[in-house]
Amino acid sequence: MERLKEIKGIIFDYGGTIDSHGNHWSEVIWEGYLLNHVPVDKEQFRDSYVYAERELAKTRHILPEHNFYDLLLIKMRIELGNLSERQLLPDNYDIENTAREIALYCYQSARQSIEDARPTLENLHSRYPMVLVSNFYGNVETVLNDFDLRKYFKSIIESAVVGVRKPDPQIFRLGAEALGLKPQEVLVVGDSYTKDIIPAESIGCKVAWLKGKGWTDKEDAVTHPCIISNLNELEQSLI
Repeated sequence: MERLKEIKGIIFDYGGTIDSHGNHWSEVIWEGYLLNHVPVDKEQFRDSYVYAERELAKTRHILPEHNFYDLLLIKMRIELGNLSERQLLPDNYDIENTAREIALYCYQSARQSIEDARPTLENLHSRYPMVLVSNFYGNVETVLNDFDLRKYFKSIIESAVVGVRKPDPQIFRLGAEALGLKPQEVLVVGDSYTKDIIPAESIGCKVAWLKGKGWTDKEDAVTHPCIISNLNELEQSLI
């Protein structure tokens, strides 16, 4: 990744960037399915993953006081319930226990990713003002507080609160405004090419693409000069 000059502030994405090493969250959840021997294939899982995301966007299941484990448990109940409704799970399948086991695995995985990211967040926070910009469910403040992350960010721009969702570039403009900086002075760090990198670059921000396993093979095949494989690489680029 090229050296980044004239950066005065940083915008971080949250989900997929800080909490899953750059991998799409469906990949983490699928690992939980495999570990708990859920008897479905990946395409069947992905269909239920999409169903749950749409259900969460349509109906307010997630409340502001829910932490990430709470969120995951609700989401797993919806996914597994959908698989059951599609008759893809055995009769009398223990949805509740399986949902709890997968949610716990994913929560612990997120905590490990966050602890891996923490030294970088500490160092960057000491040098730059930082803002979080995230498509989330209205509870990101609770999630950040649970993981002891809120202290790193000057402000939080959450889609469910501001009424703008990525990939709309306006959400990154709001992030730059919260920093009190011009977009050209801001580095955006995210894991999604379509939701983070393209819209951030479109308004003039510098970018760092934390590229893990994406949702589609098409996105996995994309190349970009500002790819990083882990957040530690950021510090070297900002020296």
